[in-house]
Amino acid sequence: MPALALDLSRTTVFLDFDGTITVSDVGRHLLDRLAPPEWEQLSDEYRAGTIGSRECLVGQWELLPADEATLRATAAEVPLDPAFAPLVAALRDAGAEVTVVSDGFGFRAEEVCQSVGVPVLTNHVDWATGRLEFPHEDRCCPCSTCGTCKQAPLKDASAAGRATVLVGDGTSDHKAALLADVVFAKRRLASWCDLFDVAYHPFRTLADVHAALVP
Repeated sequence: MPALALDLSRTTVFLDFDGTITVSDVGRHLLDRLAPPEWEQLSDEYRAGTIGSRECLVGQWELLPADEATLRATAAEVPLDPAFAPLVAALRDAGAEVTVVSDGFGFRAEEVCQSVGVPVLTNHVDWATGRLEFPHEDRCCPCSTCGTCKQAPLKDASAAGRATVLVGDGTSDHKAALLADVVFAKRRLASWCDLFDVAYHPFRTLADVHAALVP
């Protein structure tokens, strides 16, 4: 992949978490391992657009056991892309801002991002009550159905005069991909970009993104 001509000192890179920083989707892994099969119907409805991610996540969260230790241990079974930490370090050394945007259950993204000191916008589990909370939903967005609105932080960065880069792989990245100056996509996001003629750079791992952004 050829290097991109970006002024990284004026660029904010937004990384999806599930399937992008992790090698596969943590939420799906939890549901496959610990939930009854009803969760799949909710996923199908979300991908079809008949429900938003917030409704999907709440329904799926209610199917999982209320056992923090089991949930954390099972989530940690999903490996990280080994290029994640080097990519973050290289981007920061080049002057870029890096933010993780995740519309999953949130707790594994919080753990991983804290370990490397990267800010993360994601949903949050209140372990005392067992509730899934949505501190980054955006009711001003035209859809107002996402758990974490990924458009809002891109709009803020653009308003501050920064170039925006989105790196993602799934349905929750669709709306943000319409706003980003540069999109790196794989899996479902790449297929969606092909379908709707959204320009993107394909990638397999974050090492590909590293090579393109910080050669």
